[in-house]
Amino acid sequence: MTNRYFEAPDDYEPAPGDPLSVFLGGGITGCPDWQAPAAEELLDVGLIVFNPRRRSFPIDNPDEAPRQIAWEHRHLHLAGVTLFWFPADQVQPIALFELGAALGEGRHIAVGAAPGYPRRLDVEHQVALTGNTRTVHASLSDVLDEVIAHAARAAMVPLAPPPAERG
Repeated sequence: MTNRYFEAPDDYEPAPGDPLSVFLGGGITGCPDWQAPAAEELLDVGLIVFNPRRRSFPIDNPDEAPRQIAWEHRHLHLAGVTLFWFPADQVQPIALFELGAALGEGRHIAVGAAPGYPRRLDVEHQVALTGNTRTVHASLSDVLDEVIAHAARAAMVPLAPPPAERG
């Protein structure tokens, strides 16, 4: 496999022997581009990345919103792991909806909400109600560490060591 990075609307078709795939769920609209550094780190250790944030979204094309939603739905449920990050300040109701849907599935989910995220308490309680001991991390680097550690434990890919320092 040559391409391990899939940005909406580029589709991924799984193949035997592919490494673990990770969906980057969380804030886009009104949020900083946290997906770029997250994708880079996950790619550096050999994982497949699904990024719903497009470099350029054709907002004037009414066909693109349904296409985007369909892509996100498919890749959210196709991923081996979903990483959710809720940056400070923006509520992001669609990401909260996607978190709720993903929590009902049996796959691994790594969740983080910045300390300034207005609905952090809601995220913590929703995660707790799933009956497991999943941590809601306070930094994106801690969420990434959880995903990388999960991939290593699952022995799904031979992982490269994570970068020594994160920006």
